[in-house]
Formats: sequence, C-alpha cells, structure tokens
Amino acid sequence: MAEELISLAKLNAASKALEFINDAEIIGVGTGSTVEKFIQVLTDRKKDFRDRIFVASSIDTVLKLSEAGFRVEKTMSLKSIDVYVDGADEVDPELNMIKGGGAALTLEKILAYYSLRRVFIVDYRKLVKELGTNHFIPIEVLPKALGMIINKLRNLGYEVRLRYPLGGKYGPVISDVGGVIVDVFPEGGIKDPIKVDAELKSLPGVIGTGLFIKLADHVIVGYADRAEVLKP
Repeated sequence: MAEELISLAKLNAASKALEFINDAEIIGVGTGSTVEKFIQVLTDRKKDFRDRIFVASSIDTVLKLSEAGFRVEKTMSLKSIDVYVDGADEVDPELNMIKGGGAALTLEKILAYYSLRRVFIVDYRKLVKELGTNHFIPIEVLPKALGMIINKLRNLGYEVRLRYPLGGKYGPVISDVGGVIVDVFPEGGIKDPIKVDAELKSLPGVIGTGLFIKLADHVIVGYADRAEVLKP
C-alpha cells in the first residue's frame, strides 16, 4: 500500500509539471523514477507534444523518449532550452537539492543551468530540513584522478564510497560523459551547501557535484491526493 501511495505521489507531481511545458518548444528531461512518470504522462498526451523538441540528460531517457515516439535532439545542437524537468533526491527549504542518484548529474546540471525555466518534480519524502539528511552527495570524477581525489576527500574528513552497479558489469559506475561516480557522505549533514559544493568542486579532477544550488525555479511536490508547487 505504501508503495502505491508513493507511486501516486510521483504521478501527481509529474502530471502537474505538464502545466509548465505547454508553451515550450524545446524541453529538457532529466533521469530517474519520477521522470519516468513524467514521460508516462507525456506519452498519454502525445498529440499535444508531438511537435516539440526534447533533449535528455542520459541515454536511458533518450531511449524512453524515442521509444514513446518523441523527437530527441543531441545536446550539442542546441543553444538553450525553454524548460527543464527533472527529479531530485533531496530538497531543502531554500530549494537547494541533491541529485545524481541515477549517475547523470553532470548533464543534468548543464541542462538545468542553460534552461530558461527549471522545474523539479519530487514526492513528499524528498523534502528535508537539511541536505545530507538521508542522501549522500554524488560527485563525478575524471578516472585518472580517482585515487588522488578519494584520498584527499578522506583527509578532509569525508566518508567516501566508489559507486558500483547493482548488477551486470564489473567495476565502478561510469556516467554517460565518462566520469566515475563517487558518493561522498558528510558527517552530520550539510550545514552550508554552498561552502561544501565549492570545496568539492575546487579539487582538480572533479567534473561536477550533485549539489544543485539555486537551480530550481519551481519544485512540484507530489502527495497521494495532490501536488503542491514551491518557489524560492
């Protein structure tokens, strides 16, 4: 029953997001389980969006959109995006977020930054008083710097885990842009996400972090019976 309620909450958030893309010609789409619900509701109203251009943050999303019959363009062919829709792993009261549970954080951040509007869809469980409450910080690392970065992070006091896939191939998780995914666990949560983000990004070899600071124009929170829109 609980899983059904969470699924319904995700669906309600995804359905509400359609209101934010009605006038968009170029639509960016993120990655994750709530985004899958968004693609589902998009497909249900395919006739309304068949002429739009979509751009995706991961191969997985490219395949899902393409299989549903939507036109998907490569990111390198676009100068900007009208609206970007994605999920999040945690959202704090200032609408700062942790993302990257699906290992697509770098392209997700690129698409979010260069979009005119950024809409994030989450279920109610993702709201936290402080980032790092329930989720680690994913970072993406150049493979040749991996050992040195892990050692440096541990010297800085972080718990660090190299992410491995749940099944399939051997070896660490590699993103769509070729970076290795490392999960960083701050002790006692993240008191100052701006400071932590700057510290992590300052390490040569770090491609990007899963801390999304001031990148949300709207966060749609889904509940089993409704969806609420939050703004910074």
